[in-house]
Amino acid sequence: MRSGTRAVRWGVPVAAVAVVAGVVAAGPVIAAVQGEPSLPRRTAAELLADAAEKWQSGRLPQMSGTIVETASLGLPALPAAGGATSPLGLLSGSHQAKVWYGGPDRLRLMVPDEMNESDLVVNGDQVWWWDSAANTATRVKGAPDGAGRPDAVPYAKTVTPAQAAEEALRAAGTDTEIAISEDATVAGRAAYQVVLTPKEAGSLVKEVRLAIDGETLVPLRVQLYAKGTAEPAFEVGFDSVTFTPPAAENFAFTPPPGAKVEETTAPSIARGPHGKDGKDGMDGVDGHDGAAPRVVGDGWDRVVVVSLPKGFEGDLAGAADRAKGARDGDGVASLANGMVKVATPVSGEWGSGRLIRTKLVTALLTDDGRMFAGAVTPEVLYAAAAAK
Repeated sequence: MRSGTRAVRWGVPVAAVAVVAGVVAAGPVIAAVQGEPSLPRRTAAELLADAAEKWQSGRLPQMSGTIVETASLGLPALPAAGGATSPLGLLSGSHQAKVWYGGPDRLRLMVPDEMNESDLVVNGDQVWWWDSAANTATRVKGAPDGAGRPDAVPYAKTVTPAQAAEEALRAAGTDTEIAISEDATVAGRAAYQVVLTPKEAGSLVKEVRLAIDGETLVPLRVQLYAKGTAEPAFEVGFDSVTFTPPAAENFAFTPPPGAKVEETTAPSIARGPHGKDGKDGMDGVDGHDGAAPRVVGDGWDRVVVVSLPKGFEGDLAGAADRAKGARDGDGVASLANGMVKVATPVSGEWGSGRLIRTKLVTALLTDDGRMFAGAVTPEVLYAAAAAK
């Protein structure tokens, strides 16, 4: 999945759907296989085209619900998980978010984390970020018109079913088989299931199942299956959802008595909820040379390349010890620290480093200070590392 800031999107990603619909339409017509519940028959091409048309119109239904994300990647025990919203915390277990959407200028997302919670509240021209752990309410100044639009509100470290569907559809192309499977029931609602099966040998993904609401065509659930497994390695979906207008009080926010009140600008909150410096728990993402993360390859073989914080290059083990003090056990430094302790030393024509493997994700830390990661085999990472 994409790292860093995420934009909350409820609708089917129109551009990605249009591409995939074109691919499906170019091939044989795939008949829908109906199960229980029974929905009107659609081919894959018809379903994706209908979704694209509906969401191009901008008719987003008002709604509220609870999203549950579950990861079972087969990771070794990693230290300093850093809570439900940290990069390490999201790699295992189940996490929850509650959402309310009342229109282009009314949105709330709440993420509980143990005894605390974080809230993003958009109510007209009032935009607030509430962090109960820090007892801080941050008012966002200069938020653009329509800040509550599903494609406009940034929210770090939260994955919605629509975002996961977007990533899967973006990866799909000519090297993907696309079919309609049996209908499913998700959060009590009848849904179509689109099944994406990668053909690329270097991908660890066996298939991706997208459950799309039969009435609204909103993505309700995304399941990623790794090769050789019968259960999803990653799943995000609605545990409950209601397509009715949320009560107005859900969008009202007043800083609690005694809370610290701050102000920031829209660009800062777009990078993360931690205040004026715009830090979002991804310290070191820009790396020691200031380079932003980049993507190598396309489709299912995509690899994300990140420059590690200063001090890692040439001395991974020693740098991991020095990274123990990373803020809140969070960020690239802490993630690399945890990975180094469970990774296997590897080397090749590309150089040397350490490798960590899970059911769905493989990551490579190189001695020259880079991290390569993707839902791919080690060989794909080695090739990316060799192409400096």
